[in-house]
Amino acid sequence: MIPVVTFLILCGLSITAFKLFYRHDTPVTDAYVVILNYDGHTQTVPSREPTVRALLQRLDIPLHPGDVVEPSKVAPINQDDFRINIYRAVPVEIVDGTSHHFAYSAATTPRSIALQAGVSLYPEDGVTTKPVTNFISGGAIGEQVIVQRSVPVSLNLYGTPLTLRTRAKTVGDLLHEKGIKLAKADEVVPTTATPITPNLPIYLVRNGTKLENVSEQIAMPIQTVEDPNLSFGTSAIRQAGSPGEQVTTYQDILKNGQIVGRTPIQAVVTVAPVTEIVVQGTNLSGIKGDMALAGIAPGDYQYADYIISNESGWCPTKAQGEHYCPAIPDDAMTPNGYGLCQATPGYKMETAGGDWQTNPVTQLRWCNGYAQSHYGGWYNAYIHWVNHRWW
Repeated sequence: MIPVVTFLILCGLSITAFKLFYRHDTPVTDAYVVILNYDGHTQTVPSREPTVRALLQRLDIPLHPGDVVEPSKVAPINQDDFRINIYRAVPVEIVDGTSHHFAYSAATTPRSIALQAGVSLYPEDGVTTKPVTNFISGGAIGEQVIVQRSVPVSLNLYGTPLTLRTRAKTVGDLLHEKGIKLAKADEVVPTTATPITPNLPIYLVRNGTKLENVSEQIAMPIQTVEDPNLSFGTSAIRQAGSPGEQVTTYQDILKNGQIVGRTPIQAVVTVAPVTEIVVQGTNLSGIKGDMALAGIAPGDYQYADYIISNESGWCPTKAQGEHYCPAIPDDAMTPNGYGLCQATPGYKMETAGGDWQTNPVTQLRWCNGYAQSHYGGWYNAYIHWVNHRWW
C-alpha cells in the first residue's frame, strides 16, 4: 500500500503544480523583444526584465569603467524592439595645463569625457579634442582632450562686486566677451589693454547716474540630437548641462527724487550656461512602425506614442483591467476598453477593419480617426490626456 499511496500523492502534487504553473490564462507574450548592440555584434533576446540594468545583469554582459549605455541603465524596458547600445571605452589622454590624466571613456563630447574621467570643470573652461598622432608615446588610442582653463577676475560693476571666470587675454577682451558696452561717461580701471591675470580687480564706474544691478538666471540650453540606433520614445543624455547666471544693470529714471522707470544698459554673464545634449531615439521598428502604415503623421508620433504607452503599453490584445498582454483576445473582455488605444467598447474599431481585435495597424487607423474627429489632432488629444489622464 505504501508505494501505491506514495504514487497517488505524487500524482496529485504534479497535477496541482501543473495547474499553478500552466494555467490557461498565464501570459505568454508579456516579454519584450530587446535588440542589443555591443562589441561589434547584435543580439536579439526576449526580456521580462524591468530595466536595462537588470537585463544586462541577467545576460551577464559586463560594463567596464568609462563604458556608455544608451538609454541609461535605469531606463525601463517598455516596448518591443527595444534597442540598447553599449559603447566601449577607449584610452584617452586629458591634458590639463601641465597635468596629464589617462582614463577610459566612450563619451561623445570633450566635456563629457573630462567629467567622466573625474576632471572638475568650470562652465567657462574650454575643452577640445584632437586625435592622437603617436599612441605609443601618448599612451592613448582614442583622443587627446585639451582643457583650456579660465581664470577668476574681480569685476566691480557700477558698485556691485562680481566674481567672473574668463579665458580673455586683456581687460578689453573680457569686456567684449561679456558683452559689456562702454558709454562715454564710463571709466574702466585698469585700462582695456591691461593683460588678464588671476584675481585681477577691474572697476567699471559711471558717475552722475543712479544704477541698479539685478541678478538673473539664464535658462539651460538644450540641444536635441536624433539617433536612429535608439528606439522611438527613448532618450539619453550625452552631455550634462547647467543653467547660467547674469547680472543686469539698470539705469534708474528719477522724477522729484522718486524712481519712475529704469532702462537696462548692461547684461554681464557671471556663470556661463552649459548646453545639455539629449539624444532622442527615432527607430520605429516593431509595432511602433505601424504608425506610418496607419497614416499617422511623423510629427504626431510622439503624442500618439505617449497616449498609447499609457493606455495599453502598446499591447493590441489588452483589455481594460488586464495587467499583461494576452496572446489572444478574450472575447468576454472586448466590450470594455480594448486594444492599443483602449477603445470603449472595443468593437467600435470594426469600422476600421474586420481584424480589429488583433491587427495593430487597423487599431491605429481607428485611433488616428478618433484623435482627429474628437480633438482635432493628436497634439490636442495629448494635452487632454495629460490634464485628465484619459481621452
